[in-house]
Amino acid sequence: MPELPEVEVTRRGFAEAIRGAEVRAVLLGKPLRWPLGIAPGLLAGRRVREVRRRGKYLLVDLGEGLLLIHLGMSGSLRFAAELPELGVHDHFEMQTDQGTLRLHDPRRFGAVVWVAGEDDPLARKLLGGLGVEPLEEAFGFDAFHAGLRASRQPIKQLLLAGKLVVGVGNIYASEVLFLAGIRPTTRASAIGPQRARRLHAAIRDVLARAVERGGSTLRDFSGVDGNAGHFQLDANVYGRDGLPCRTCGTPVRLLRQGQRSTYFCVRCQRA
Repeated sequence: MPELPEVEVTRRGFAEAIRGAEVRAVLLGKPLRWPLGIAPGLLAGRRVREVRRRGKYLLVDLGEGLLLIHLGMSGSLRFAAELPELGVHDHFEMQTDQGTLRLHDPRRFGAVVWVAGEDDPLARKLLGGLGVEPLEEAFGFDAFHAGLRASRQPIKQLLLAGKLVVGVGNIYASEVLFLAGIRPTTRASAIGPQRARRLHAAIRDVLARAVERGGSTLRDFSGVDGNAGHFQLDANVYGRDGLPCRTCGTPVRLLRQGQRSTYFCVRCQRA
């Protein structure tokens, strides 16, 4: 599933190129998770002002209203002056005078939804519960540490929930906890100030490096230019069960937490 780094890589791949573009037409394929929420023809003539990101949502600001785009489990966007004919897995296309934006989503868990603004009830429902953005200055240590102390959840589950800090998905949670030297099953409230500072720094470090590496491509993800991400090649523990830890040589272990795979090193992450 595309996580925050993949969505940010996607945003950076077309945000500048589409800014100021006039929408000429919108075409829809098979239904996605939610309906578009507006007749496609009504979007023609509107201009793209900006492309932002909130968590795993892309926000395409139009002259009137905005589009919320979620890549779901298998979605990816393309933006180019010319694209091939629509395929069976292409379910949204916005043609502009500066190029065409297309969503390709084989599993159709993604979504493109028009809302009147961020105060729209649907926008508040989708975005209102998201935590702090980890790559922005608002991600301060004091509030983060207070959130850890208030939770009795295992730390990995708390990170995945996205309410304390948004965007630390399954791949990146394993990597963050390895870098911080914290076992994924450790209760969040048991993490003291020193380890909490390591964790806070690790979140910033891992997600920033993932964006620089183009995200992670395990199955379907590719950037707007069609290129795969490469962060998974640098992973210390994710997907490496049974292989030696890159730091100490101990075999990496796999366990299941909340039906998700968790990877860790019993020696480097003692508690």
